[in-house]
Amino acid sequence: MSFPFEALAACRAELEAEASANDAQAVFPTHGLARLRALGVLSAALPLASGGCWPDATSEAAVGLLHLLRLVGQGSLALGRVVEGHVNALRLVSRYGSPALCAAVAADVHAGALLGVWVTDGAHPLHLEQTAQGLILHGQKAFASGAGHVAQALVTARTQADTTVMLRVAIGQGCAVHPSIGGLSGMRGAGTGQCDFDGLNVTAENLIGQAGDYVRQPEFSAGAWRAMAVALGGIERLATVLRAQLAARGRAQAPAQLARIGQALIATQTAMDWTRRAALVATMQDRYAAGDITATVNLARIAVERAGLEVIELVQRGLGLSAFIKTNVAERLTRDLATYLRQPAPDETLCEAAAWFTQRDMPCTEEAFP
Repeated sequence: MSFPFEALAACRAELEAEASANDAQAVFPTHGLARLRALGVLSAALPLASGGCWPDATSEAAVGLLHLLRLVGQGSLALGRVVEGHVNALRLVSRYGSPALCAAVAADVHAGALLGVWVTDGAHPLHLEQTAQGLILHGQKAFASGAGHVAQALVTARTQADTTVMLRVAIGQGCAVHPSIGGLSGMRGAGTGQCDFDGLNVTAENLIGQAGDYVRQPEFSAGAWRAMAVALGGIERLATVLRAQLAARGRAQAPAQLARIGQALIATQTAMDWTRRAALVATMQDRYAAGDITATVNLARIAVERAGLEVIELVQRGLGLSAFIKTNVAERLTRDLATYLRQPAPDETLCEAAAWFTQRDMPCTEEAFP
């Protein structure tokens, strides 16, 4: 099946309006999620054989999913975060799950289920206990995007053998969901909360892969490119807002403002180029060495982060105090993007990637994007 990119692009303003309206009270974008569900966004990233849109492990899949995620990010970074988590869950299930689990998840997604990946532990880390009554979960997950709206979560848990396993958990009775952790300055609409799993019974059929699969490279690092694609959409939108607002004020032709517009365009294209490169090597893993994949995606993470921070600064300097007025969409966009760009361990990520490529060249990807 083909994906209706034009229809998704056409609802950008609608998604943005909901994001702005919901920001103050940190309300989840239920209308926007329903629109995306109706367009087939939730099922698009399924394997092609399960009703997805693109052939597996191809440049077509990389470009298609990149375009989908950046369009969502242009409309709402908070909604983009939720969609990216859903896609991440689909990827992990399809890569490591049993055929029966893959088929069950695909059926649920086609029926409209939203998935999430919740791996950050709360005050009481999640662990899995084998008892006479079966497998029982104890503990919490924090920073759970879409809490209260995700139907199924892929979670990590420690076992009695001191290993880490992945499993699918239906979020419903037996789970105490706290929809908002409060205090976040940006990404307030992503429904980031906490979930308590104490005493929840799970079945062995919902275990995903083997112990240690979640952190197995290169997949563990490679998946970061999808978050970059969402961030790219936010960067593009913010650069567009800068140009539009300067033009509306009659200031776009001032030399200093022209320089800012040019720098924002350069930074946006830089983010695009690095995201495309990361998408290619991460999607077509049979063509590249595992170390090349991990290091390329890690460099791309830093490049996109720097591009985003540069555009934020250009917008705030170019628009002045108006960029800090709550009623200006630029104010929310800069908060959301700054929060979204806070990926873990940036210094370590940069140094590890640089060390890898010190003695070898980066993989060539140009042939896949004619």
